[in-house]
Amino acid sequence: MGLNDSSPGAMRNGRGLSDQWAESVVVRPRTTERHITVHKRLVLGFALSILTLIIVTAVAVVLSVRFEECGGRDRDGVTGESGSRGSGGSAKLNGSRGERTGERGDEETVQPWRNSRLPGSVRPRHYDLRLAVYMDNFTFSGEVSIELECINATRFIVLHTDRLEVRCGAGGRPANRPGGGAMRIHRHFPYPANQMYVVVLHREMKPMRVYRLNVSFDAAIEDELLGFFRSSYTLQRERRYLAVTQFSPIHARKAFPCFDEPIYKATFTLTLRHDPQYTSLSNMPVESSSLSDEDGWVTNRFARTPRMSTYYLAWAVCNFTYRETQTDSGVTIRLYARPDAISSGEGDYALHITKRLLGFYQDYFKVQYSLPKLDLLAVPKHPYAAMENWGLSVFVEQKILLDAEVSSSSYQMELTMVVVHEICHQWFGDLVTPVWWEDVWLKEGFAHFFEYVGTDFLFPKWNMEKQRFLTDVLHEVMLLDGLSSSHPISQEVEQATDINRVFDWIAYKKGAALIRMLANVMGQSLFQKGLNDYLLSHMYSNAARDDLWNKLTQAMRSEGRDIDIRGMMDRWTLQMGYPVVTISKNQSEQLPTHYITVSQEHFLYGFIGWNFFNNLYSENLQWQVPLTVAVGNASRVCSESLIWINNKTETHRIGQMDDKTWLLGNINQTGYFRVNYDLQNWKLLIQQLHTNPQIISIGNRAGLIDDAFNLARAGYLPQGVPLQLIGYLPEETSFLPWHAASRALYQLDKLLDRTDEYSLFSDYVLKQVASRYHQMGWPTNGPGNEGNVLQASYQTEELQRELIMLACSFGNKQCHRQAVAYISDWISSNKNRIPPNIRDIVYCTGVSLMDEDVWEFIWMKFHSSNAVSEKKILLEALTCSDNIFLLNRLLNLSLTSDLVPEQDVIDVIIHVGRNPQGRNLAWKYFREKWDILNARYGEALFMNSKLIGGVTEFLNTDRELNELKEFIQSSGVGAGPALPRALEIVEGNVRWHRLHRRQFYQWLRKPPNPGLG
Repeated sequence: MGLNDSSPGAMRNGRGLSDQWAESVVVRPRTTERHITVHKRLVLGFALSILTLIIVTAVAVVLSVRFEECGGRDRDGVTGESGSRGSGGSAKLNGSRGERTGERGDEETVQPWRNSRLPGSVRPRHYDLRLAVYMDNFTFSGEVSIELECINATRFIVLHTDRLEVRCGAGGRPANRPGGGAMRIHRHFPYPANQMYVVVLHREMKPMRVYRLNVSFDAAIEDELLGFFRSSYTLQRERRYLAVTQFSPIHARKAFPCFDEPIYKATFTLTLRHDPQYTSLSNMPVESSSLSDEDGWVTNRFARTPRMSTYYLAWAVCNFTYRETQTDSGVTIRLYARPDAISSGEGDYALHITKRLLGFYQDYFKVQYSLPKLDLLAVPKHPYAAMENWGLSVFVEQKILLDAEVSSSSYQMELTMVVVHEICHQWFGDLVTPVWWEDVWLKEGFAHFFEYVGTDFLFPKWNMEKQRFLTDVLHEVMLLDGLSSSHPISQEVEQATDINRVFDWIAYKKGAALIRMLANVMGQSLFQKGLNDYLLSHMYSNAARDDLWNKLTQAMRSEGRDIDIRGMMDRWTLQMGYPVVTISKNQSEQLPTHYITVSQEHFLYGFIGWNFFNNLYSENLQWQVPLTVAVGNASRVCSESLIWINNKTETHRIGQMDDKTWLLGNINQTGYFRVNYDLQNWKLLIQQLHTNPQIISIGNRAGLIDDAFNLARAGYLPQGVPLQLIGYLPEETSFLPWHAASRALYQLDKLLDRTDEYSLFSDYVLKQVASRYHQMGWPTNGPGNEGNVLQASYQTEELQRELIMLACSFGNKQCHRQAVAYISDWISSNKNRIPPNIRDIVYCTGVSLMDEDVWEFIWMKFHSSNAVSEKKILLEALTCSDNIFLLNRLLNLSLTSDLVPEQDVIDVIIHVGRNPQGRNLAWKYFREKWDILNARYGEALFMNSKLIGGVTEFLNTDRELNELKEFIQSSGVGAGPALPRALEIVEGNVRWHRLHRRQFYQWLRKPPNPGLG
């Protein structure tokens, strides 16, 4: 591991530093040889030199006496140890702007704590952390002894603290230096602007020596989901409390003084002292445990961790119980949760798949899991779905507890993928950690990609990577990445406040999509070989994107394939957005018809009316595009070829074509780009879908639907093309194309649901849905059907659910009657016979159609239910009401009472905003309560951007656009990129209405003709 240069741009080239450390760079003074004649002036010069030296010495003595007087009040110090460097060798050295090797500097001019990054003059090797946790008043006190290695001579120790009351810096005798002692501290002080704490020593620490800093501190166990925070639950009408950590990305500093940047990996020994009624957990197993004779408190000392970053340290104090299992290699896996959840078996499913997943990843990566145990902790509230702390992964209950009697297949799938994601992080994240936050996609992109690969291992018939990945990852992130407010996947991060903005769907989903594209280019075996080499080379250390590219390039070259991975991938990671690739048959007289012309340009939703400078930037963007192209006709796909597109426009020779031959690009949608065609080719593809859709693969059928709707929305295609294309859906028997269409239609639905001619659109959708919906029918709920997700019927169940959702959402009368009948039966019999897989649809439909008593019934069931999956969909159903009074009541209850879990408040506001009757209400409520919401959720990754995006994404009138502009002007500080992105989306919505709505409805009014447009 190497340290980051704190000066701007040090890591922008993406090159990781090795695990070795830099030799100090000694700059030799330049000397000029001269012939010097000895004469009288030499004697005079020598005398003056002696006199000057005496004066300087006297001044230095006076100054040193003054320093002693200043530092006299802080006699505690830093232990100094003479010793060898922790890891030998050499690498780049990292100092602050003011500190360089051999420079003592002056305290008034050298102030490394004013830089946003730690100076790098010292690095931690080991933390010995001892905490006493007081659950009665939610406070804790601690002592940390940090073993430090000096890299550059310095008087300053700069580390992170936030909201800690630091009591003192303590010193002691050195461990390895006979006669050594404590170094005196001149002064120590916090620097809150950068969340830093500064220790200024009387004299410099020496390079290559080891020192120990001891600090005592006190803090509160917060109620705000970050740092070391508290939570609660109710068991047998008794409220019980627990406390757990959430340190990613920069919140370890809230729990103990530390070097809170990913590059500063160290080992940790943790000791927790607490009331014996509680259990304590940490990354490692308990090494020793003792009871105090004085107060009966328990003290647990945990085994020493491997080298890891501060944000992966974790601990919890709770009174949970657990279930456990063990892998073949001897790793103990435990799932801790509320005692009633454990006794009812709600954690058994996650425990079972975790055991299988550890084996899968060990086989896939060819790297063993590094720790002796892995605990999964289910907590009632948490800012995120889960956190992959090494050996102690923490999950919010909704993402890990499963009640098979009431949980839908979609809920089980979501839970499965969260677990798969977090277990992957034990390798990509915990074992090998990104050097800095600009490359957070190196861990999040891989974990998101392996959600689908790992789930396919568990349930091969789900076919996640080849199908569901397209709609849930690729199509979703392209919506965001097609905005001018998007950003490169690797983006510069200077300030701590900038770190939160890199945790977005661009990092997660675009990262996953680019990894999938690269894996398909390389081939499975070479991809695995490269990953294995990458993990082995950087285990227990840090890596940057170039380290990954180098290993993957080496893997390719080992098989004689000379592809420069870095040259290719830098275009995709360092540029924002993606291209739209346009393919057309070459009709030139000079060239025969087996040539095609391929062009690429930056795809943007708002490319019309963009300003000159943005257009200039956009036009300069080019990608190395691995384009797969197939040539087909009415009966078969004739040929498929891979073409590399490096320029704006290229001509390529492929198979022979005639007037009835169509072209299809991006086979199975393995590439991260959209594909457009000339209108004649679109016409041929639509004819193919209407006559024999099976000729085109499931993935490409879904891709054609998504590309057509989005190309039309951005103005690249006439509005009628996607509408005519989905006219084939009555013949579609597979889930994925229906799912792609459903997502595209949902976006249009929210654009149009408050327009006068909305019924034209909803009737057209129902026309496409009706025959397949009636054919599939509704699921039965016979004995033994509950939770039967693991069977081969998964795709059928999902298609059935998708059709029921479309039918009920767009107003199919029979669908409405069935939903009302289910709800009425539940109310009259007090027995819920609604099949779990469609409960969310039935609940929402019933609440929207029926009276206030039904809303009250669902509200009562929400409070009485113990199943976390059931509570989630009951709460969302309450937002479906057409009654503004009830919606307003729900909004107020969610924010001002503890009746709604804290992490669910944002979902309530968003779902009210998705309801056309509640859109204005949610938008008004959001603006009125912004200060409260921002104070509560502002520091949590995702939450603010999720809230802002969810409330604003379907605003589409000029009035709403002006209100958003006014809100941004008055309250936009601190929301990061979410507000500019929201503004661009709403501007796009308004622009679509102005430019395309008339043409859209015009097409719907007349029957489709053979032509397009």
